[in-house]
Amino acid sequence: MSRVCELSGKGPMSGHKVSHANNKSKRRFLPNLNEVTLISDVLGQSFKLRISAAALRTVDHRGGLDAFLAKSKDDELSADALRIKKDIAKAQATA
Repeated sequence: MSRVCELSGKGPMSGHKVSHANNKSKRRFLPNLNEVTLISDVLGQSFKLRISAAALRTVDHRGGLDAFLAKSKDDELSADALRIKKDIAKAQATA
């Protein structure tokens, strides 16, 4: 399972661990991923996604999963999130 947020596309970064003596060694900064269940108001069903804590705050700020996916770019989303976005768009078009 990759360490990439399904909604924001945030992944691991690399950098240096710096000691008190200013010795540098390579390290990885991993995103804070959590497995959460988000509910789509339009589809009326829940989805389990592995997203970062920052993306979860953004979902709450934008007003839910449907509003977040409507504003998000397709290249940042995972395959599952892209499928959910297209299902929501299709359901809104028919309603």
